[in-house]
Amino acid sequence: MTSWAFLSATELAAKIRDGAISSIALTDYFIERIERLDNDINAVVVRTFEGARSAALAADQAAADGRWLGPLHGVPMTIKESYVLAGTPTTWGIEHFRHNVATKDGLIVERFKQAGAHFLGKTNVPVDLADFQSYNPIYGVTGNPWDITRTPGGSSGGSAAALAAGLSALEAGSDIGGSIRNPAHFCGVYGHKPTYGVVPMQGHELLAGLPEGDLAVCGPLARSAADLKLALSIMVGPGTRQAKGWQLSLKPAVKQQLSDYKVVIWATDDTAPVAEDVSTRALGIGAQLEAAGATVSYTARPEFDVVAAHENYQTLLNSAMTSGMGPEEVARMQRRADSLDNDDRSRGALITRAAVLSHRDWIGANGRREKIRAAWDEFFEEWDIVVCPQMATTAFVHDHQPFRQRTVTVDQAHRPYFEQLFWAGLAINAYLPSTVFPTGLSGDGLPIGLQAMGGPYCDFETIEFTRLLAERVGGFQAPAYLN
Repeated sequence: MTSWAFLSATELAAKIRDGAISSIALTDYFIERIERLDNDINAVVVRTFEGARSAALAADQAAADGRWLGPLHGVPMTIKESYVLAGTPTTWGIEHFRHNVATKDGLIVERFKQAGAHFLGKTNVPVDLADFQSYNPIYGVTGNPWDITRTPGGSSGGSAAALAAGLSALEAGSDIGGSIRNPAHFCGVYGHKPTYGVVPMQGHELLAGLPEGDLAVCGPLARSAADLKLALSIMVGPGTRQAKGWQLSLKPAVKQQLSDYKVVIWATDDTAPVAEDVSTRALGIGAQLEAAGATVSYTARPEFDVVAAHENYQTLLNSAMTSGMGPEEVARMQRRADSLDNDDRSRGALITRAAVLSHRDWIGANGRREKIRAAWDEFFEEWDIVVCPQMATTAFVHDHQPFRQRTVTVDQAHRPYFEQLFWAGLAINAYLPSTVFPTGLSGDGLPIGLQAMGGPYCDFETIEFTRLLAERVGGFQAPAYLN
């Protein structure tokens, strides 16, 4: 029983199906862990224990009747606070939406329930899902289970923390600036940013009926690559309106061993240098792949200017992040942008002139993105995977200063806080899939995750690559004190 906390969701589902565990026993087990361990971590900030126990009892009765509800039959999970779950608030950490309680489930929640899962609650986020940390005035600060004085990442920080602490079997987050992958890296779990558009954003929203925006995606977090594959297969497919006219069929993974892969290692970059621990780990993964028979290059790159591509991503990101602002807010941001010098803008300041793009300017930026996407298409004709950092460092100490006062220390050098968006933006700007996978601990005893990027719609291939790699280098490991 003590080992249940860190089993994968697929393993737990198998135990329920085999009769080794009942859903209600497993649900009560996770509830007890949350009540005992989460006061310090503060990951599961909205708790729906009564509903979870009712659903677990129903799952056990269904099993007794010979009815199986789906591949996650009876498995308890949590989900990022920004998703819509009936009877719970969806606030995105914004005080104004403290009482924004949903009357019905959103689409992705429905899909997980149809697959047999039920929900223990929802996990913490930063204000407006816009930070590498997870704290807000409604729910407070979430700590990293490896060291609660450090951030678990953001914006799906509560999601990754809950998994790393063994408080939940499975999670789902969202990603526009690394918000799935950054917490996965900081907490030592798996996270997948899907190809743009394959998972509907419907049901991940503050207000129902808003159109899906640019760049942002929903995707799973888990303790194993197998769980990512299962969860993604549940989440993908057209939204309600789109389902009237089209279906989705993602490419299955076809490579069966590491030696089948052609992999590029992009260990660091002058545009966004990473700590030696991180770059050395990426190079080490390259050496492991070579030893396994894979074809590995440390110099191959797509044919575009990476600095210009990053600037284009920032342009599109700022446009997406400010799309809901009124004229006064936009004017205030423009004044802040005018106060920044060119070096601030080029090195990753979040608030730039891009915040006030006209539609005509956006079309121009989108056109530049299409050229970048075409370059990646050509690149992935020859290569299968790019392994690169997700963030410049391991999890850093909580820093709640105003954004412009924050920096990240990379090997004793203070770097701009948002410079790290470079690594997240490689996949986001081009709508590519990317899977973050754990690689073990750094010298400071904190997890290092790397991302495996692939070609468009090759989501299952990047996930399978990380599964095969885990067989050689190891996968998820839990903080020792929580075992």
